[in-house]
Amino acid sequence: MGQYPAELPGELRYCKNHMWCRVGSDNIHTLGFTAYAVRLMQDVYFLEWRIEPGWVTAKQEIGFIETQKATSGLYAPLSGRIVQFNADLLNDPGIINVDNYGRGWLFQFQGDLRDSLDVNEYYNHLESGWENTQRLLKGQINASEKD
Repeated sequence: MGQYPAELPGELRYCKNHMWCRVGSDNIHTLGFTAYAVRLMQDVYFLEWRIEPGWVTAKQEIGFIETQKATSGLYAPLSGRIVQFNADLLNDPGIINVDNYGRGWLFQFQGDLRDSLDVNEYYNHLESGWENTQRLLKGQINASEKD
């Protein structure tokens, strides 16, 4: 998309708030920021979780992030249960910048993935909302705004 080409692995699921989801065989899934999101945010400087692991609803605020481009809340992409947060990111959130699909994962989640997208649906989502996507990732629109 535009000047921010990004790797989007085909085996992952994707959420409209630009998180990827690696489906777990034990129904515990791992989520993190897509390369697209990381490229637009640029360097992640600070990350804080504002809740303890447990039940969340879609678009519920779960944390806070500061990047080179914006400072904003982090929101659950789906309803379900956060099993655990990646504690390593609290000490070094820069891991997200260099290994977002590996050690830079955000949290593990248990819940229904029916509202997630395959890679082609995610590409279509990006193309259909290019301007809003840029504003969302730069923290310029309310996360509760409807798609």
